[in-house]
Formats: sequence, C-alpha cells, structure tokens
Amino acid sequence: MTPDVQRIQQWLDEHRITEIECLIPDMTGQARGKIVPRHKYDPAVGLRLPEAVLTMTVTGDYPQQDFTPVADPDMRLVPDAGTLRVVPWAKEPTAQIIHDCLHFDGTAAELAPRNVLRRVLSFYERDGLQPIVAPEMEFYLVEVEPDEDIPLKPPVGRTRRTEAGMQSFSIDAVNEYDDIFDVIYDWCEAQGLQLDTLIHEMGTAQMEINLDHGEPLALADQVFLFKRTVREAAIRHRMYATFMAKPMQGQPGSAMHIHQSVIDRATGRNVFSRADGTPSEAFLHFIGGLQTYLPAAMAFFAPYINSYRRLSRYTAAPINLSWGYDNRTCGLRVPHSTPEARRVENRLAGVDVNPYLAIAASLACGYLGMRERRQPSEPLAGSAYEQPHQLPRHLDDAVDRLLACAPLAELFGEHFVRTYAAIKEAEYREYFDVISPWERRYLLLNV
Repeated sequence: MTPDVQRIQQWLDEHRITEIECLIPDMTGQARGKIVPRHKYDPAVGLRLPEAVLTMTVTGDYPQQDFTPVADPDMRLVPDAGTLRVVPWAKEPTAQIIHDCLHFDGTAAELAPRNVLRRVLSFYERDGLQPIVAPEMEFYLVEVEPDEDIPLKPPVGRTRRTEAGMQSFSIDAVNEYDDIFDVIYDWCEAQGLQLDTLIHEMGTAQMEINLDHGEPLALADQVFLFKRTVREAAIRHRMYATFMAKPMQGQPGSAMHIHQSVIDRATGRNVFSRADGTPSEAFLHFIGGLQTYLPAAMAFFAPYINSYRRLSRYTAAPINLSWGYDNRTCGLRVPHSTPEARRVENRLAGVDVNPYLAIAASLACGYLGMRERRQPSEPLAGSAYEQPHQLPRHLDDAVDRLLACAPLAELFGEHFVRTYAAIKEAEYREYFDVISPWERRYLLLNV
C-alpha cells in the first residue's frame, strides 16, 4: 500500500465516510465522474471513465471527429490524495476527491485540463521557477427562472426587495444576502478553500470573492470546487448563482482576474524584482509575452459566444492588452505592492472559464515572453478604453488564432489544441443555428 493510498483510507475511516464523489474537471470546468459507496472504493485501483467525456461540448454534444486515441476508449481515474475533502452539504458523511486522468500505460491523458496545467507548470519547473497565482471571481445572484426565454433578474434580499441601481462596494447590499454568504464561508472552510475578501461588485447583486495566493494547480482546484459550492448554496436559498460572463443586459460582465508572479525555486525570491526592488527584465518580458500571445490564447479566456459580450468599452473589462500601474482600464494591471509581492493582474478572463486552462494559458503566455525576451509596450497612464481593440471579437476568430500559434501548441500539446478547437467550433455551429428574439423582433416584418 502506497503512502497516498494509506492516507486516503485513513482519512475515510476517520471521517466515517459512507459515499465518495470521484470527480474530474471536464473541458468546461464542470464536475464529471462517479459516486461510489465507500465499501466499493479502492484508491489503489481507482476507476474507469470514457475518455470521450473530455471532448464534450458545453451542451453535452461532441465534435464530429473522434479525438481519442482509439474508438471510444476508457481511461483510468487515479485519486489525488491532496484533494480529499468532505462534501459539506451532503446528508450522509460524503467525501469528494479529484482524480487524475491516465492512460492504461500510466501516461497522462493529454485532453484532461488538469494535466494541461501540469504540462505548462513543468516548463517553469525545468527552469527552476515556480509561478504563484491568486484568482478573483465575480458572479451574480439571480432569481430562479426555469424559462430560458425570460431575462434574469436579481433576487429578493432580506429586506424583501431587489436592489435598486448599482451598489459597488456597498456593505449593506452584501448584507442583503448574509444567510447565503454565511453558508458559503462555512462550507468553504470545511473544504479548506482559502477565501480572502468578499465585496459587492458593480452589477446588481453581483459579488466578488477572492482566493489567497498559492501554487497554480491547488488554486485551480479551489476555483473548481468553489464554483460548485456557491451554486449549491444558492440553490438551497432559492436562488441561482451564475458564472456566465455576461448574464444580464445592461449590467457589467463577470471576470476571473488572475494575479501572477514567479519565484525562484532555489531562493524563494520573486524574479519580477531586482535586488534593489526595481522591476526586473523577467517582469517586463512576462508582460511582453502576455501582450504577444494572449490574443492567440483568447479561446481559453473567452470560451463561449456569451463571453465576448463582456469585453466592451467602459464596463471594467479590457478591449486590448495595454498595461499600466494600478490602471484598471488596462487588460494587464500591475497593482501597487512591495517588491516581494510584485505581480501582474491579467484582467482578460471571464469567470466562465475552465480555471485550469485559463491559468495555464496565462502562465504559458508569460513563460513564452520570458523565454523569448519579449519587450512590452510602454505602460499606459491614461484610459485604455480610448485605445484600439486588439483582441478577437468572437469565438471563431479566437479559434483560428489559436490553431495558427505554434508556440502555444508546444506548451499545451498539439493534440489538445486541435481537440479544444474542434469542441469550440462545434459549440459555435450549434449556437449559430439558434434564431434569437432580437432577430425575430427586428427582422421578421421589417426586412
């Protein structure tokens, strides 16, 4: 029995677990897997699941081409002992554990988002570096509405009223939903999710919760579990929590800002700062890499048709890759900090992203910048909203740019990139077949 298997068995015994949720994050960031009774779960053996699960679209469909190694094979699911947690909302003592996806020869399944992030991190490790990230997640609380044709509305709070207007940073507006946030914090604490601050964002019933900084894979796991937790807490309070990038007309979109720094593994020093505390060449090259490669990686930061509705001028969302010191109009912001905490905030990603892929993509672009010694533009002090658009404006353009970028394919794996592009193309085709209410309203009798 390996130490990890022994650790899992001991933990399950100590917590009197009767059922285990065996999870993997799919391409959308949703939890797939199996629920297994404790007496039938052997962590030394793991489970099996069709590898095609990793090629599903957000609608549950598949690309026309089969991207699995052979026709519809299984893959092994092997538990990661470091992800073992309770399911705090379960009625019976239930565990959840994230599993790694492997081929039967023991190699990593190239299509698993968790393995993609590991692959990108291996390039940093090879160079003696360790990235550090801190995600910020925005989301809306909305009224339960089963009819998809009816626009979403903010939920009723403790005063039995909905919010009037935008309440940025309002403490009282957050307190309207005290009951749900008390549960969210309790459930996150039970799972070891390291929450930092809670604020009310610009939109009506739009919130932001930040996670403490840490190692990228662990933080991606936390985002994956956090989304699941918030959705569950909202449903139990008779409302929805949505992580759509742009859920409501006339309201700001929701982002997942990614703060990033890089430390030297040998010394623990932040390589973005020189010994005298000034910005280093590595810091500038990292920004230069983001400016160079983020447009080609756009499909990871804006993965759905809806994602591009968020990226518009004057809405606290970037339209280009200008960078500046403490300038929130820029796609790349450098917050005020000590030299030890110098970091770059990537403001491009919507909160609808797969956290593993968005973090991997951001770190990949920065890594390429350091490797290629890319020079950034001059920092911008004015409004980046007055600058030209520099990003893909829709999903099919983003996919084309991704497929044309050989350096990103090297870091992500060419097979993964081609598969991901095919999934996005299938989603775009399905969306394009839908006729919207706007088209019926303005074109039905007027053209």
